[in-house]
Amino acid sequence: MQKVIQRTAQARNQATRKAIRAAKITEREEYKDTLRQRFAYKRLELDNLREERLRRREDWMRGPLAPQRDAALSGSKFGALTPQALNPPTIPKHLRRKYINIAPGDRVCMMKGRDKGKINEVIKVDPNNETVIVKDLNMADIYFPEWLTEQYGEKSPFQTVNIPISLDDVCLVVALDDPTTGQTRDVLVEHVYGGGPILERGYGVETPKHTRYIAGENIEIPWPKAEPPAPKDEDWDTLRMEVETPTWLPSLQYAPFPASVINELRNPYSKYRTRHDPEWVEKKKMEDYKREYLEKQSLWTPGAEVRQRILQSAERNRQKRLDADGNYKLSSETRGFIENFMSKNSKAAKKA
Repeated sequence: MQKVIQRTAQARNQATRKAIRAAKITEREEYKDTLRQRFAYKRLELDNLREERLRRREDWMRGPLAPQRDAALSGSKFGALTPQALNPPTIPKHLRRKYINIAPGDRVCMMKGRDKGKINEVIKVDPNNETVIVKDLNMADIYFPEWLTEQYGEKSPFQTVNIPISLDDVCLVVALDDPTTGQTRDVLVEHVYGGGPILERGYGVETPKHTRYIAGENIEIPWPKAEPPAPKDEDWDTLRMEVETPTWLPSLQYAPFPASVINELRNPYSKYRTRHDPEWVEKKKMEDYKREYLEKQSLWTPGAEVRQRILQSAERNRQKRLDADGNYKLSSETRGFIENFMSKNSKAAKKA
């Protein structure tokens, strides 16, 4: 039995180690895939910058002899980015931040890029790639293919949209009261950390559930007020009149739902039921027959069968020596010994 327990524990430990190794391999593959996507995304950005610098230098060097770049075969999309710029690489779950301390409605300041130093409101936060979209900042022209513009009903293939910005490239702007002057002014908060208490939010609200604080000062930063989206009636929605119309009246003559539902709720195979279905009774009979059949089968070896018979005979002999109350009966020898001992004690007590 000890060997069986040991082998079971070894198999369980091996399966656990195998699962851990598989999880680590999966994490490494996700990380490598993320790095490849990030390098490709960064390569696209650097190539655009390098080509723009070369074109600008060439225009400055040649002057009137500079080529007309918007007249060639690629002139229709000259100066515009590809839609790939709108899709930053996704970060694996085990590498993402635990708390994202920026929500739609917050005011942030750009710390990098051509809009460095400008402040505006956050429109969208994407936790999958840890980016934000700021209103009227980091704008760029995107060239969309014809099939995509036709699908969305746009006439021009060029659209000026907001490019996602990394959370590391923005700084949260918080309005704080100056203790000396008593005036409220905007402060750039470089380090923000999240923690408890964890609060529940309404349905459809994108505000995080944790609480955020200014690092070093432990000043709580309130989240922007977000209202849940207003419900909109659609053609497929059920009318309020139909919902409020009573379609069932309670009665003692019949159950409020079919008998099959009652049986399902009562658990027809429960041992505490007093009334059972014929199928359940038949099933239990077959189980009893099977148990009786297995008990009658002799699965012992010849030596084990002899030992089993000896034990059974010893058990029968032991049961014969018990009375109705389950106590052992005294043998004739034991009773005689007790009577002789008590008689001797009584004679010795009389002589004394």
